[in-house]
Parts: sequence; structure tokens; C-alpha cells
Amino acid sequence: MARLGFSIYPEHSTPEQDVEYIRMAGRYGFERIFTCLLSVGDRTKEEVIRDFRVRIDAAHEEGMEVMLDVSPAVFERLGISYDHLDPFVEMHADGIRLDEGFNGAQTSAMTYNRQGLKIELNASTEMGFIENVMTHHPDRKKVVACHNFYPQKYTGLGLAHFNRCNEFIKKHRLTVAAFVSSNTEGAYGPWPVNEGLCTLEMHRGLPLDFQVRHLFALGNVDDILIANAYVSEEEMKACAGVNPSVLTFGLLLEKELTETEQAVLDFSEGHVVRGDMSEYMLRSTWPRVTFAKESIPAENTRDLVRGDVVILNDGYSRYKGELHIVLKDMPNDGRKNVIGRLPEYEHILLDYADPWKPFAFTVCG
Repeated sequence: MARLGFSIYPEHSTPEQDVEYIRMAGRYGFERIFTCLLSVGDRTKEEVIRDFRVRIDAAHEEGMEVMLDVSPAVFERLGISYDHLDPFVEMHADGIRLDEGFNGAQTSAMTYNRQGLKIELNASTEMGFIENVMTHHPDRKKVVACHNFYPQKYTGLGLAHFNRCNEFIKKHRLTVAAFVSSNTEGAYGPWPVNEGLCTLEMHRGLPLDFQVRHLFALGNVDDILIANAYVSEEEMKACAGVNPSVLTFGLLLEKELTETEQAVLDFSEGHVVRGDMSEYMLRSTWPRVTFAKESIPAENTRDLVRGDVVILNDGYSRYKGELHIVLKDMPNDGRKNVIGRLPEYEHILLDYADPWKPFAFTVCG
């Protein structure tokens, strides 16, 4: 599916602000919205329905799906029962995410709601609850899963736990979403604590588009949601530009590129990891065919360390024009131009490079 989404928090904004934000996201192809009913305050049910419906209607005009985060307290506060979910339909929601406090039988029963609402399960905690729900034979067409986000530093999920949860969820053939966090100044979430709102702790404070590229590289996440609002248009555009099927590395340039070097870097036919993959480098060899007659003078030929990106220069004869990403430190005999390097946080993406894997670059910094 590989859908992008974002979040809005009506208790902290106005309908006009949210609708404008929804329109901007629509221009960049975002397809999902997460929003929260956990802080409905002292508003009446009618006020809450009206307040959310105006935003959800705008989202539907942009072709977006909207999921509401709910809890048993929300059901009680709004007078909603497990077998009568009509108020969510009156808001025009597409589904509800169950935050906590529901049992497996109740949850399974909710999947048979006549209104067609999706029921989204918490993907971040011990998997016994999801297993319990599945043993009660829910309507699988209406069951999806979504991870939590974590406002406190150092409380986010570790990568190993995240992968184990997703593996379990995929065994049940469910789609799963996860959250990434914007670094836009003033971006907020539903609670006063706001130290970033990522699912994976390792993502906290890193560039938003890297978080998206990493989750796509993992290959076990269907939807990626920006947890805090409002993100800058620049960040939104960068996320929208990520191709889920192509392993994309952020690159810090180390030299001014010649016209030919720039063409090799941007290789229009697409870089592909060579099938007979070396433990010392990822090789993209097709550019050497395309640029065989072009000159690439030697420049910036320092010794090589993991994460360097190099283009073979005129000294390498028939191999001139190849592009490599260095996996292990090695000497440079002067025939490899170091054009840039991957920032340290980007190195984890090297773990997902397989033979014949398409890859690309986005210049950062």
C-alpha cells in the first residue's frame, strides 16, 4: 500500500487551520489522517460530531481516510456502546483506533458493525491482545493495526521489538501503520509533553524524510503517519518525494560535481546494486556504459571509509563512471573520486541493500 498520512488535533486548532492543512497535504498525495478523540473535554456529543465532521469532510474531498483514536472513556463520555457506533459514522469517520481498555470479544464484535467502520488495533504492545481478538473470529476485512507514538524521550520502541510486532501482525495478514515525527518548530501532539512523537526511538530528532525512507526500507510497514502538527510544507514535500520501492540514501556532497559526475549521481536509468554484491562496496555499473566517452578527471581521492560515495575516474579505464557506496574502509589508489558521504544516521540503510536492489540519492544538509 505504502500510503503517507498525517495528524490533526482539533482541540488545539481551528477548523479553518486544519482544512487549510488538509488541502496542502492533498496536493502532495497524502492519503490518511490520524486524529484523537481522547481529549474531547466538556463539549457535548453534538458539538464533537459537528467539529470533527467539518474536518473529515474536507479530508474526504481530498480522497483521504480518517481514523479516530478512542478509548472506553470516550465511549462513556459520548454515550457510545460497543454495538452502537453510529456517532462515529455521524462524524463521517472511516474507522476507530482502540487506544486501550477493550477486550478481545468486544473488539471482535465491533468489526461486524453495520456501518463499515474499520477497527484499528494497537501494534506496539505485547501481541496477546491481537491474538485474543483474532481467536474471536473478527471480520478480517475491517481489522487493521497501528503502532503508538511516544512523546517522552527514550520511551519509543526498539527496532528489534518493532520488527517482531510487525512480523506477528503480518502473519495474520493485517496492514500496519507507524508514526514518524516532524522537527518543525512548534509542531505539537495531543499532550503537553512534546519531545518528538515517533514510534521508533532511534528516529527521534532525525530528519523527517529519513524516518520515512527507513520505514519503507524495512518493508514491513504499510502506512506511515506524521504524528505531530503542523509540519512544514518543505518537510511534507520531501516525504512525498520518497519512492517506497527504491532504497534512497541521504547524501552530503563533499565536492563540487562536474557535469558528468552530476549525471552519474542522478543516473536517469536508475542505480541498481550489482547482483554479485561485494562486501566492500555497493556497485552501480550501468553508468560506466552510458558515460564511457565522457572524461571524469581525478579529484578528491582520499582514502575511503564506510558511507563514502565515489565515482570511478579516468584512471580506471573501462570501469570509469561506475558509482560505489563504500561498505568497508579501504585505501584509495587515486582512481576513485569521493563525491560525498552518507551521514552516520543513514548508515543503517546500507543493511537493506540486496543484490539487484534499486537505489537512489537525495542531497541533504
